[in-house]
Amino acid sequence: MRQFLPAILGLALLWPLAALPVEAWAQQDPTERAKVAETRASAEDDRATFTLQYENDLLAGTDQQYTNGFRAAYLSSTGGAPEWLRSVRPWLTPLLDAEGAMRVGFAFGQNLYTPNDTDRRTLDRRDRPYAAWTYATISLVTDTGSRLDTVALDIGVVGPAALGEQVQNNVHRLMGVDKSNGWDNQIDNEPGVNLIWQRKWRIAPRPLFDDFGFDVTPMVGASLGNVFTHASAGAAFRFGQDLKADYGPPRIRPSVAGSDFYRTNSGWGWYLFAGFEGRAVARDITLDGNSFRDSHSVDKEILVGDAQFGFAILYEAVRLAFTYDMRTKEFDGQRENVRFGAISLSTRF
Repeated sequence: MRQFLPAILGLALLWPLAALPVEAWAQQDPTERAKVAETRASAEDDRATFTLQYENDLLAGTDQQYTNGFRAAYLSSTGGAPEWLRSVRPWLTPLLDAEGAMRVGFAFGQNLYTPNDTDRRTLDRRDRPYAAWTYATISLVTDTGSRLDTVALDIGVVGPAALGEQVQNNVHRLMGVDKSNGWDNQIDNEPGVNLIWQRKWRIAPRPLFDDFGFDVTPMVGASLGNVFTHASAGAAFRFGQDLKADYGPPRIRPSVAGSDFYRTNSGWGWYLFAGFEGRAVARDITLDGNSFRDSHSVDKEILVGDAQFGFAILYEAVRLAFTYDMRTKEFDGQRENVRFGAISLSTRF
């Protein structure tokens, strides 16, 4: 129970933030409410978005720890959510805005984790386990024009059934890279379930000169499940053109995520960004090992931080983004911080 205290405490601190917008709405005068309603109406969008994401430590010049991530995601238009999902929305207040434009999302992804020495065939108990997490996601997203709420459910599997060994070594073979030899030591099969909540604000972009501006996008979030349980908070700072198009580029969790959708207001836009996120971690199955049986594990760090920077380019129906991420050490005895690159490509249709 003690290992869950940081996340429970974080959730207790973050929960009041979910109710703040409701109270603020009640206190607004009619003129302000009209402005808010106009902003929310501008969030309506009749086009869906498809996104491909790829994260790999080779993009940062390493090959260890969080070594690969892949995610394919579909996010509907604001009118594309089926009625049965819309009926769920009132039950999720205040996690989702009661009046924001709503989208439904579906995604499939896989994360791979390896120790430093991938040539070694025997188990190294001082280093992190081999682990793969393959999952499908269903999510509800509401957008008010200045606030993005997400509630998501991940269902998947860890262990050999997640096919991490086959994916990594087949890709390495195609690239002419040595295969990882220690996958026989990976954690055992276990079904995984995560319930995820994230709230992200977009503080109104401030013009600097011509159509250049900057903004700040703070966020809070939490994950609860047998794979990842943590509470998180962070912020990103952006400079560029057409910052209202999105809330930052999408990322593969547990990294701080932007928005799968985007809307260019002038046909094209771009921005540079830098941000950070801190997480209070109660459970990480890729470090703690299996939940219900003995398996390889290491002593994880309770507090983990990510710093990231990169750029995004948007043109008509396409958005391309690159992120460089630096993550603090995640377990006792880890030799160095984690570094990896992330590329995302999205298209509207």
